[in-house]
Amino acid sequence: MAKGGYGGMGGFGGMNMNNIMKQAQKMQKQMEQAQQDLEAKEFEVTSGGGAIKVVITGKKVIKSIEISPDVVDPDDVEMLQDLVMAAVNEAIRQADEAATSAMGGIAGGLGGGLF
Repeated sequence: MAKGGYGGMGGFGGMNMNNIMKQAQKMQKQMEQAQQDLEAKEFEVTSGGGAIKVVITGKKVIKSIEISPDVVDPDDVEMLQDLVMAAVNEAIRQADEAATSAMGGIAGGLGGGLF
């Protein structure tokens, strides 16, 4: 029986611990940069054919909501609420999608990099 229990591969598929640490540090820096880039981004979404416009940051902070006076109908406040909600939810979805895409690209490099 071989000593060490790793089949003579030196652990981790032949990579030494120093290389693993360098790869992890590189990935951490990439993730931090991607997070900063994402936080600096803004997403602009409209609903109701442009009647409602929402601007949200990558940190999911709403920067502005613009409502066209044409859609302000005191007899149909529910429609206005629905349009605002649709625009806000779409803006959040776009910010989430951008975050998933940015982080997924970095984490995707792990498959062949470390193990």
